[in-house]
Amino acid sequence: MTYEDILQGAAGIAANDIGASDDQKDRLALRVDSANPDHHLWNNRGTWWCHFTLHKADYTAQRVRVSLKTRDQFEARLRRDEVLAAIA
Repeated sequence: MTYEDILQGAAGIAANDIGASDDQKDRLALRVDSANPDHHLWNNRGTWWCHFTLHKADYTAQRVRVSLKTRDQFEARLRRDEVLAAIA
């Protein structure tokens, strides 16, 4: 899965389902360390990836790992922010 899939909604990950009550929605779980600008990022052999946990309405959790398709750290941070904003 890539960040483009999430931005286009093709990945089936939607934290805010239309018409669902608040307790039926999936919730994004993020721990953001403001001292670490690379939170939720890791570099795998030169390509940056984003990872996070999505807590589902059925009390299960889905760990999501998304390729950001870039070797540039600054671009990875921008794409990570786009992905997390699209899901939140």
